[in-house]
Amino acid sequence: MEEKEVKQTLNDIRNMMSKSSRFQSISGYSIILVGLFAAVATLMSAVVLGVENCFPCSEKLQQYAIMDTATRTRYIALIGIVLFILSLATMFVFAVIKSKKNNLRFVLDKRTCQMLLDFFIPLIAGGVLSFAMIMQHHYGLTSSIMLIFYGLALINCSHYTYPILRYLGYAELLLGFIDCFVISHALLCWFLGFSVLHIIFGIIYVILFDRKKA
Repeated sequence: MEEKEVKQTLNDIRNMMSKSSRFQSISGYSIILVGLFAAVATLMSAVVLGVENCFPCSEKLQQYAIMDTATRTRYIALIGIVLFILSLATMFVFAVIKSKKNNLRFVLDKRTCQMLLDFFIPLIAGGVLSFAMIMQHHYGLTSSIMLIFYGLALINCSHYTYPILRYLGYAELLLGFIDCFVISHALLCWFLGFSVLHIIFGIIYVILFDRKKA
């Protein structure tokens, strides 16, 4: 009997240590919102590029397409920057709200900083490479690079939070590889990766982690 109690106590201690060392403030609702922002960004990009057959109303959108390549590049870059900033701000605000609601620690300690570093290194690398390709008018594999490096960033930082995050990273990575071979559907793959997968994963995350106290 005493041996069982000792084992149970040790298991409880391990669970407490694992929970305390895990970054739990990520909100599933913010993941869903980021997916919705990406959907809007995709629509705006389709308008700028004049992409055909992407949406049911694509013929109507064609009249708003920007024909000048340099102007297109500037608009696409602006859309990407706004989406990135808005997504980060949304994740941060919802993380703070969740932390206060569930009495979780939300501090930039060594572990949190390491998680952010592991996330942003692949993300920034992919962003710089994508931006360089866009500026040189090499658009073909840009969406593939974004998806692949974003997937690597998620896998990289999943060790510091809920491990389920890595599965979103795997999905983004796989979609990025597929996108390499279907360049004509690059915007569609981008939409599936940054919008659809985010929304689906966000809903799963809410059900598993946000509906109960972390």
